[in-house]
Amino acid sequence: MKRLWKTIIVSALVLLTVFAVSGCGTTDENADTGGTTTLTFRIWDTAQKDGMEKIAQAYMEKNPNIKIEVQVTSWDEYWTKLEAGVTSGTAPDIFWMHPNEILEYADAGILADCSSIVDESHYSDNSINLASGSDGTLYGVPKDKDTVGLVYNKELFDAAGVSYPNADWTWDDLTAASEKIYDTTGKYGFMAYADEQLGYWNFVYQAGGYIVDTEAQKAGFEDEATKEALEFYINLQKNDWCPDQNYFAQTSPGDTFFSGNGAMFLEGDWNILSECENNPEMNGKWDVAVLPKCPNPVRGDGRASVSNGLCNATTADGKHKEEAMDFLEFLGSEEAQRIQGESGAAIPAYIGLEQTWVDVFKEKNYDIDVENFIEMFDYAVTSPIDKSRPSWKTAVNAQLLKIYSGSQTYEEGLQNMQDLVDQAMVGY
Repeated sequence: MKRLWKTIIVSALVLLTVFAVSGCGTTDENADTGGTTTLTFRIWDTAQKDGMEKIAQAYMEKNPNIKIEVQVTSWDEYWTKLEAGVTSGTAPDIFWMHPNEILEYADAGILADCSSIVDESHYSDNSINLASGSDGTLYGVPKDKDTVGLVYNKELFDAAGVSYPNADWTWDDLTAASEKIYDTTGKYGFMAYADEQLGYWNFVYQAGGYIVDTEAQKAGFEDEATKEALEFYINLQKNDWCPDQNYFAQTSPGDTFFSGNGAMFLEGDWNILSECENNPEMNGKWDVAVLPKCPNPVRGDGRASVSNGLCNATTADGKHKEEAMDFLEFLGSEEAQRIQGESGAAIPAYIGLEQTWVDVFKEKNYDIDVENFIEMFDYAVTSPIDKSRPSWKTAVNAQLLKIYSGSQTYEEGLQNMQDLVDQAMVGY
């Protein structure tokens, strides 16, 4: 929030100076012509463009005086452009908002209050929390939801004589299967790379630990369960069947998996359809299971899958705010959410429409049990969100990599991670 507020203040002063000197206004990139209002709808995922355009088309058929342009900006540029847009008054009319950023934008007064256009009974508490600001106000319309599953190569399991993962699997089964697959085939077992939602976060919550406690304004890296889970996850790299982080710096787990050189890795449901489409020769040769559970959790029953979700938002003072809010309300409707699911773009946040996404795989004859992603919503854990996260995310990941490389001890690294987050949370 501090970073964003500083940018807004500086930009506002610059604009005031320009107006005072020249008396000129800014160019409106959403110029209306012929009685038609054009709304820009910005997203960052090319794979979801078709789905978003289908939703926009359905809305435009009901509202012929509105034209909606779906714009795709890469993730690397998305937030830079959005920040520049809100500070200069040229932000898109509607845009995706990520849980990593929503608190900063909401607390800075940038986002419009969406409470009046969302029926919260149609969404899970996770979806509502991920679309809310620090004050509990809804600043976005829930778009989708996700979980993380265990993707596995059937052929490598068969070659090693190992039974496929199932709901009874624990961490012990994961390591035992990895070792046998490696010993038998020479291929990597489980690929434990240093990621958050697609990595160690799931193990932390399965053990009963946590990443941040926003009420206490502290991190959980000193918690007993968190420490045990992280130690287990980091030590997986010490096995021959798991690549080290230097390997992952050059080759992703997904590339290793789909080249037939790795048996298992964690994957989010949002990537599954594109992976099916991009690897047709693998159809029927791979599948997804629920995550293995912690065999001896410090707290809880050992099950967890970190769940995230996007929301659609608009600015509080946009030129076309009334029209944007109307489209936002439609984006949260059962009709629009169904279109999203049926397009395969993502699992709808709207409760009861999960099957629309599952059916896409059946219609395309992709032999993969994506129902397991839906099953894990029963014990999904909301992705850790805190408005200070943008300021500590990179530094914490750097500390984790130092532990992996051996340049600092496990104890030193966790203490540094704890201190970094604690200081950042207090600072906000």
